[in-house]
Amino acid sequence: MSGARRKARRRAVEVLYEAEVRGTSVEDVIKRRRAQPEPPINEFTEDLARSVDGRRERIDELLDTYAIGWTLERMPVVDRNILRMGAYELLWAEDIPDGVAIAEAVGVAKELSTDESPNFISGLLSRLMENKATLSL
Repeated sequence: MSGARRKARRRAVEVLYEAEVRGTSVEDVIKRRRAQPEPPINEFTEDLARSVDGRRERIDELLDTYAIGWTLERMPVVDRNILRMGAYELLWAEDIPDGVAIAEAVGVAKELSTDESPNFISGLLSRLMENKATLSL
């Protein structure tokens, strides 16, 4: 189960990344991906990408606030989108335990990003988790 979920999360990050890089909407990327047989896009991936996109403004504010020594603009695009997904799951997906949200984001970073990214992502999401009770969502 978790392997399938990790793959779905990775695909959601790919959708978010593609939308940002191409300057198009998440919905357009989902539609285009649905029209292609490979790789398949499932409901979990679509829901996660849409949910992250729907809260992107607030998520970006929080990431900018809690990223010590980094601005959102300076972060690699893939890391920014992994962080958006992780922050969404950490703060709004009530069925996902905090530790799982962070571990999954770190796992996706290990697959898609640089060697330094997993620690950076873990640290930033951990700061969000520590402050979760005080963040007005």
